[in-house]
Amino acid sequence: MSKFTKAKKSQAWLRLGMVGPSGSGKTMTALRVADGLAAGRPIAVIDTEHGSASLYSDCGIDFSVCNLERFDVDSYMDAIRDAEASGFGVCIIDSLSHAWAGKGGILEFVDNAGKRNQGGGNFGAWRDATPRHNALVDAILGAPIHVICTLRSKVEYVVENVGGRNTVRKVGLHPVQRDGLEYEFTVVGDVTQD
Repeated sequence: MSKFTKAKKSQAWLRLGMVGPSGSGKTMTALRVADGLAAGRPIAVIDTEHGSASLYSDCGIDFSVCNLERFDVDSYMDAIRDAEASGFGVCIIDSLSHAWAGKGGILEFVDNAGKRNQGGGNFGAWRDATPRHNALVDAILGAPIHVICTLRSKVEYVVENVGGRNTVRKVGLHPVQRDGLEYEFTVVGDVTQD
């Protein structure tokens, strides 16, 4: 008996990563994309930005918000499961960067575990942190709804000559998240100031 089956198109759920510096429009762009994907179903926003998604509540897109105060993996996964169970068609995670570098995020988890390790450093802590991070990625990939994740990018300023004048421009570099995460998404886009 073969382990292979005939390939068929079936319902595919979008996993979109949107990477950009602050002020580039990640949240508004995510809301607009979600509005197009929702097909009449409600939109959920997991907000880690202290309520900033609610600033767009009058933009003509109807959405519900879950404001996270701690950014540990379990808080994210609980919110994703709640969005699934509540019948949302799209879940925006604004921002996934906090799960890495926020209060209770993976980097803080590793630091705290390293402090408890009395001289052993952080190396052993990654043995526990990596499966936690992988569980969050699996929750995003396994959700039976569209998931849009915004990710902050590290920022650099460059000087460019435009029309004979030097101007300073903010450019986003790689996302504030574990290296290689971008390979998990269906599509990853850079959102720029322009």
